[in-house]
Amino acid sequence: MSEIVLKSREEIELMRESALIVSKTLGMLAAEIKPGITTLQLDALAESFIRDHHAEPGFLGLYDFPNTLCMSPNAQVVHGIPNNDPLQDGDIISIDCGALKNGFYGDHAYTFAVGEIDPATQKLLDITKASLYVGIDQFRLGNRVGDLGHAIQKYCEKEGFGVVRELVGHGLGRVMHEGPEVPNYGRRGTGKRFVNGMVLAIEPMINRGTRRINQLKDGWTILTKDGQPSAHFEHNVALIDGQPELLSTFQYIYDALGIESNEEAPFRAQPLSL
Repeated sequence: MSEIVLKSREEIELMRESALIVSKTLGMLAAEIKPGITTLQLDALAESFIRDHHAEPGFLGLYDFPNTLCMSPNAQVVHGIPNNDPLQDGDIISIDCGALKNGFYGDHAYTFAVGEIDPATQKLLDITKASLYVGIDQFRLGNRVGDLGHAIQKYCEKEGFGVVRELVGHGLGRVMHEGPEVPNYGRRGTGKRFVNGMVLAIEPMINRGTRRINQLKDGWTILTKDGQPSAHFEHNVALIDGQPELLSTFQYIYDALGIESNEEAPFRAQPLSL
């Protein structure tokens, strides 16, 4: 993890452009996710879409990762490698996407339902996504990293879910992984203090069962130790005038899926222009 790099207003606007390319990519994919499609097919669509928007896939080749998307179904937590296995009705699939434009990265994620999923897994998705905004609300001038992590941990653990410890959010900018590390657990009043100009990738990774994980021999794929499903949601957020402001959006996904939501409204200085 590199040092913390504060961003100017101009740099934050460039980062918003990169983030929104990722948002639009996830929105495009939302309309394609259905039983029978493979994660490699979705990966190819994403690479073409990002390049068509005059950006580079942010993950392709990063640390030697072989694809444009991290695609993690069911018990895979993160960093799954796309393959030719068709998605099945009842699956969930975390899609983590990055884009590089104007020298800055966008990087966020959404966990999709494939067809109809069971109520317990739907609750996992709902709580994990809600915890993302609980965490974002703590990204305020004077608060600390531990305040954010504590809020996510408390929210998810009271529902009986496991909060992954080994994988964390991070600062974002000209480098994909800048400081500070942003765990989804912690103690209030500890860790780096938040200051204006920080940009974070906040990303709860929450398991339906144990918080413990294993890694496959491919060196990338992370699995829940008990084989229970895991969910992952991520936004890019800047600290501006002491308040968290979203650079990314799930609205393109919601438009594709016909979902009504105002969850992002408290974290926007002005209405999102799509």
